[in-house]
Amino acid sequence: MARKASPARLVIALSVAAVLAVFLLYTSIAGGGNPSIAPSELAGRTGTVQLAGLVVGPVTGDAHAGGLRFRLRDIGGESATRVPVRYMGSVPDLFKAGRHIVLDGRLRNGIFVAEPGSMITKCPSKYAPKRSGDSA
Repeated sequence: MARKASPARLVIALSVAAVLAVFLLYTSIAGGGNPSIAPSELAGRTGTVQLAGLVVGPVTGDAHAGGLRFRLRDIGGESATRVPVRYMGSVPDLFKAGRHIVLDGRLRNGIFVAEPGSMITKCPSKYAPKRSGDSA
């Protein structure tokens, strides 16, 4: 004799699935990430933030002994603000002056001290729309 499935089991299973879906959505959107800001927005910020900017040379120092030192400015160039940065840790191969980067860290005594290993480089030309006359 075949056993009939209980509607209560189905309701409970669907409720659990809905709660898990809402939890996953919440953690992906508000999941404790740091706010991403530009160098011109850094003044007065406390706590850890994600700083996105354009590397302004010269880049000095060593990433493992004392840290790299360089400055960041807004990517769009709207502001003349330049923030001094000290970074220790692994450095992506594409890192150099003129490159867009993102770092996690905090402002200490006027210097943005980045968390070790938090540097990500971006290649803006790869994602920018093609101009007419550019060849691929």
